[in-house]
Amino acid sequence: MERTRDCDPAGSVPGAGFRILFVCTGNICRSAMAERLTLAALGPKSPIRVSSAGTRARPGLPMAERASTALLRLGGDPGGFASRPLTAEEVARADLVLAASAEHRAAAVALHPAAAARAFTIVEFGALARAVPAGRVLGHGDSARRARALLEEAGALRGLVRVERPDIDDPYGGPRRGYREAARRIADALDVPIRLLTHAPA
Repeated sequence: MERTRDCDPAGSVPGAGFRILFVCTGNICRSAMAERLTLAALGPKSPIRVSSAGTRARPGLPMAERASTALLRLGGDPGGFASRPLTAEEVARADLVLAASAEHRAAAVALHPAAAARAFTIVEFGALARAVPAGRVLGHGDSARRARALLEEAGALRGLVRVERPDIDDPYGGPRRGYREAARRIADALDVPIRLLTHAPA
């Protein structure tokens, strides 16, 4: 499977989509799992483009074997994944930067300071999304417009919502349960944002 930063339909109007960038260290565990879980939930025709990168990544590596196993258990597809180093250009292009930890968020913002208002940890963004009244997001017609509305609403709540354990521990080199825990925390944090982007209004 080709790496899916191309999940928006060919020929879409520039600016009509929405780009999410996940960030961790090596881009073979946490951000890789987050990318593929999000893609699986959004589906191939979503106008939302999803990618990931690592602050100290070596280019072209496959997802770590234990991360792939944890991802498959949650319905994601690791096929065709290749790691990428984080660049200022990637951060600048992203509409939303979701980092595995505060350290990764800071590294992304250091590359492109203007991204500070749209950069969160994965867990932080999930907590903020849970506090957003669903109607303020679901009233928008497509997932890209919903994503922009959710980003605005979540940003307005930053600092007002308590976020428990905002960082996701790096499982690399550890036991399988560490990978499963990281994958579970990612999936839990992304659950509400993805539902707001994909579900029909009640």
